[in-house]
Amino acid sequence: MDLERVQRAGVSLFSAKGFAATGIRELGGEAGINSATIYHYVGSKEDLLVRIMKSCLQELIDAGAAALRASSEPVVQLAGLVSSHVGLTAVNQLTARVAEYEMRALSETNRPVLQKMRDDYEALFAQVLERGQRVGVFPTEDLTMARLAIMEMGTGVAHWYRPDGRLPLPLVQQFFVDTACRILSVDPAVLDGIDYVATPTRLDSEPLPTKAKAGRSLALPS
Repeated sequence: MDLERVQRAGVSLFSAKGFAATGIRELGGEAGINSATIYHYVGSKEDLLVRIMKSCLQELIDAGAAALRASSEPVVQLAGLVSSHVGLTAVNQLTARVAEYEMRALSETNRPVLQKMRDDYEALFAQVLERGQRVGVFPTEDLTMARLAIMEMGTGVAHWYRPDGRLPLPLVQQFFVDTACRILSVDPAVLDGIDYVATPTRLDSEPLPTKAKAGRSLALPS
């Protein structure tokens, strides 16, 4: 489908060169169609960027909301949030980079809409951390710093994760959950026996191979 081809081309070029340095003709060449057809399917170059960013942020919001619905326990909710954040970022590295870095490229018309989506997503983490602190399971003085640390380390997965690397994705997700727990002075062992590892939706063009199913053991492969 031409629309999907254009969006894939946008993700590829925006993530590699940046939005500002990418031309319509380049998008057409990457998608295998002429520039007039691009305008027909997505409107302007910025409209294409908005479409890419919205798809990423909405998927993060939906996955995060699902993690909160899956349990009433703040630690389990946090585990689901971190797992889905890391998983989505790992399998959608190019889209995640565009969503992370190209907010600055948006016009004053579009930026508030996308910024609100980003704020709504971050609010899911803030909500869980505040409730956890209130009921005494997160004995952390600075929740803002904890939230920023947890989210930023998960976002960084977009720059180094490889599907053929040393660890399968479920174990990477589990490692980040355990690390988030330690940031909040929580023993990760409280999650033993709980299935919180999220299976991420694929937004980037090629599926990743499956290497292993998650467990609670972190006996890492050599």
